[in-house]
Amino acid sequence: MSVLAIHGGTPVRTKKFPAYRTMGAEEKAAAARVIDSGVISRYLGCWHEDFYGGPEVRAFEKEWAAWCGAKHAIAVNSNTSGIVCALGAAGIGPGDEVIVSPYSMIVSATMPLWYGAIPVFADVEPDYFCLDPESVRSKITPRTKAIIVVDIFGQPYDADAINAIAKEHNLVVIEDAAQAPGATYKGKHAGTLGDMGVYSLNYHKHIHTGEGGMIVTDDDELANKLQLIRNHAEAVVGDKGETNLVNMLGHNFRLTELQAAIGREQLKKLETLNAHRVENCEFLAAELARIPGIHAPKTREGATHVYYVHPFLFDEAEAGIDRNRFIDAVKAELPATELRELEGQQLSCGFVKPIYLQPIFQNRIAIGKDGWPWKNNPLWPGTVRYDKGICPVTERLFEKELFLHEFMRPPATKADLQDVVTAFNKVYEHKEELV
Repeated sequence: MSVLAIHGGTPVRTKKFPAYRTMGAEEKAAAARVIDSGVISRYLGCWHEDFYGGPEVRAFEKEWAAWCGAKHAIAVNSNTSGIVCALGAAGIGPGDEVIVSPYSMIVSATMPLWYGAIPVFADVEPDYFCLDPESVRSKITPRTKAIIVVDIFGQPYDADAINAIAKEHNLVVIEDAAQAPGATYKGKHAGTLGDMGVYSLNYHKHIHTGEGGMIVTDDDELANKLQLIRNHAEAVVGDKGETNLVNMLGHNFRLTELQAAIGREQLKKLETLNAHRVENCEFLAAELARIPGIHAPKTREGATHVYYVHPFLFDEAEAGIDRNRFIDAVKAELPATELRELEGQQLSCGFVKPIYLQPIFQNRIAIGKDGWPWKNNPLWPGTVRYDKGICPVTERLFEKELFLHEFMRPPATKADLQDVVTAFNKVYEHKEELV
């Protein structure tokens, strides 16, 4: 009988990997403080002192801004909401085009549709996986108004190159830093590299409030618009005296006092949690790169990486085996992670299917049943491609080259990681059984 677990052998490990728990006594005390105060939320959707929220929200925003070096921080209830606010503040509307990444959580590409704008996909870098500056340049038309860049997997985008392109064409840069809180580029925090940056505080991010997000900017006018869109702009602008009503159709994207209090404690832990991630990833990168065909990720010159997930490149020719077959065999040697058992092993191939191949883009059905904003839209006389082949690097990464894992999350120890290394080595040593 084969020694490989995928063929019925004994797995390397059966004990579940430890859950990523960032909550402790500090968060309990913060939550109790808010509950005892009787004020769980303090927003009013009108022009009033409480338009900006309660004391915990305001303190959280002030502390976040100070931490990342931004002039303004605006708390919201998700990264998705934050991107909607940022696009609205940027003045995006029907007939506009927004350059987006095909290799991210889908909202990084779909949110322009809420304003009737057309997402245009640029390809990603083959080594850092963020938007490729030259591909971005090739997608610009007279209708382009913004670029949504993504600090994918925990590494900042090429801010020098893309910001220069944006300045040349008078484009707004919205930085989706959901996966990179604490990463830096040339001394600046990810999230502060563009005109606006958006972070996620979803439960599986570096730190979290269950659900939540934060937007940062140094621009006073953008900050004002972000706050309005977050909290019922249409009901506020009259009494506030706003005269620019573009995209002043607001939402309820508000963070509660309870979440903000928890977030304040979580922010204090971010540096320590990130350091643990980085240490674990450096260990795994050194060990797994010893296996032919497995190549550790690169970090951009001048940047630091905080590893939301840990990506690797797989060379099938060098390894002598199909990537998917190899990774499936490794997964069989390892267990699931506590609290995420339904997801299976935290090891996968390809990340996400290129976003433009998803049904919303293949069928061009988004707002209403008639295909708007792509169809029946006199404000957009352009054309856009979503067919296979438009982003060859992304497709190659998805289909053949990339795999990633989450075993490095605290409180994973070197002993936990050594089991991962042993599983990879075992499968490679017996790869002929898989070919």
